[in-house]
Amino acid sequence: MILAIDVGNSNIVLGCIQDSQILFEARMATDRIKTGDQYCAELNSMLGLFKVAPEDIEGSIISSVVPLVQQVLVWAVERLTGKPCLTVGPGLKTGLNIKIDNPAQAGSDLIVGSVAGIEAYGAPLCVIDLGTATTISVIDRDGSFRGGTIAPGVMLSLNALSSGTAQLPGISLEKPRRVVGTNTVDSMRAGLLLGTASMLDGMVERIEAELGYSTRVVATGGLAKFIVPLCKRDMEVDEHLLLRGLDILYRRNQH
Repeated sequence: MILAIDVGNSNIVLGCIQDSQILFEARMATDRIKTGDQYCAELNSMLGLFKVAPEDIEGSIISSVVPLVQQVLVWAVERLTGKPCLTVGPGLKTGLNIKIDNPAQAGSDLIVGSVAGIEAYGAPLCVIDLGTATTISVIDRDGSFRGGTIAPGVMLSLNALSSGTAQLPGISLEKPRRVVGTNTVDSMRAGLLLGTASMLDGMVERIEAELGYSTRVVATGGLAKFIVPLCKRDMEVDEHLLLRGLDILYRRNQH
């Protein structure tokens, strides 16, 4: 059994995986000021919630877009399990041909999602991650990572609207009843949710035009279930894509 952890800007997603089967998935808030001891205690409690003992974990792997939290979490995991923890980054064997200006700068979450996406869905492929940021990773027909796009995420946009304007409130992410809102809340939902869906439809269309061929599309991240049903383009939703990618990378780096 391995412990896989994906650290995002807002949430930490973790899960235990055995024989490529995800036994559980859980979420914790990403906290940049939490100490290693605090993370160690929280991880221990989370494992206990799912009746997993630290000594049952044979190894672990972490992907992080928050370097400071990554350092603290690696220490916490190694203290909890007593075993080394792999991190996704330079030096880790990914099996992915990265064709960008500086491959060392490729975001670890983008690499993990691309590796899992290729194994599950093949290439060419667009991998959409709807988290704090909305990213699209592009895999060409040769299975190479060609780069992608980064845009503000839905919640980031909502927080900017609510905090940066005098009269726009915070809202819940419910399906818009119509495109043309007749009140402030409906108008915001249409703009945020339908606007993001339209952006994804349009960006995938532009990406395919640039590649010169069509691609399959898979979406992951906490907001995928809200946005994908609003898209006109056919897209798969895979909530466990990053955990499965971490499992693949862990296995590829065992000697």
